[in-house]
Amino acid sequence: MSESVRRVSLVWLLLLGCVLLVPGPACGAEANQGKIIAERWCSGCHIVGPEQKSAAVDQAPPFASIAARADFSEERLALLLLAPHSNMPKLTLSRFEIADLAEYIRTLK
Repeated sequence: MSESVRRVSLVWLLLLGCVLLVPGPACGAEANQGKIIAERWCSGCHIVGPEQKSAAVDQAPPFASIAARADFSEERLALLLLAPHSNMPKLTLSRFEIADLAEYIRTLK
């Protein structure tokens, strides 16, 4: 095997590894899984979808308004969930669950 073929093979292996390790749309974040997470953990305080009419906490923004924010991103959501404010419970979601939740929120734009 020539040196150039080895290098190309190594680059492809590294790229494949990166794709498999980094959550997000490139790795197939699942909006429908994010909806399940939202309904389970977030719907008590937030309106998480168009079918939900009310939530227990009036100050919690609806997910549709979060999605409409220009600064909404998966990274920002992850930071918020890692250091929740006093009105929000501490959730222990994996980075894949956060990616799914962010993907679901994006669908509400």
